[in-house]
Amino acid sequence: MTPVLLSFPDDLSLATAVAGRIGARMGRLEWRHFPDGESLIAVDEEVAGADVVLFASLDNPDRKALPLRFAARTAREFGARKVGLVAPYLAYLRQDARFHAGENISANAFAEFLDQSVDWLVTVDPHLHRIPALGDVFRMPATAVASAPRLASWIRSEVARPMLIGPDSESAQWVADVAHEAGAPYEVLRKTRRGDREVQVSLPDIARLRGCTPVLVDDIVSTGRTLIAALEQLHRLQLPPAVCVAIHAIFAGDAWRALQRAGAGRIVSTDSIAHSSNAISLAEPIATAVAAHLASS
Repeated sequence: MTPVLLSFPDDLSLATAVAGRIGARMGRLEWRHFPDGESLIAVDEEVAGADVVLFASLDNPDRKALPLRFAARTAREFGARKVGLVAPYLAYLRQDARFHAGENISANAFAEFLDQSVDWLVTVDPHLHRIPALGDVFRMPATAVASAPRLASWIRSEVARPMLIGPDSESAQWVADVAHEAGAPYEVLRKTRRGDREVQVSLPDIARLRGCTPVLVDDIVSTGRTLIAALEQLHRLQLPPAVCVAIHAIFAGDAWRALQRAGAGRIVSTDSIAHSSNAISLAEPIATAVAAHLASS
């Protein structure tokens, strides 16, 4: 039976591209907001016996999580055979330990919430620290799609003589993968965080950067302070304006404009989160992962 894809409004463009690649029918998903803050979800009723794929990138997760749970439950009520979730950006993974007294471990709690809601999960480059793999926190089958080949392809075609720079140690794993795929050199800076919005990074190796175009690669750009600190260091060295490449473009508050003011030559991102900076499509690798789950379910 033809799979049915139900997309949340923000993700409609990427979801439609994925649906075309896996031969799924785009179904109806409506999300109403009442003045008191409650949500009302309505989904396509013609899903009996079908595999349903919910598509919702989980930036702003407190707003989206409960409507997602409602959509999954309602699809089951109408007879969906299985319900999977494509969440290109997956929230709540960074709090994977209790750092201060009384804190919840949100990575475990949110994974349990999703395990109770859907049958399988596809995401892109999840922000894992002390969790080795998604299977260590989720009970359901979960696939982490790697964006490195897509980022590398864009860099090869759009940037002359790229020198990739990871703005902090957390970015090292992504920068190394992208650099390997792109056949380009890379360097990782050291970061000192002095607060949620105050960051200092080390100076890059100026000798390695001569004659190259700096390409700052980061997995998640939220406040943008880490990239801004790196841009300021590059500016002090009188290097060419850097290209900023982000996997997940959250851009909270004025982060987008702040990066522009800091001297970024170009800012691009994947379409894991809908944003005007989207230039790198993830439709193909996401579709491949979804097709594999549908084939095994």
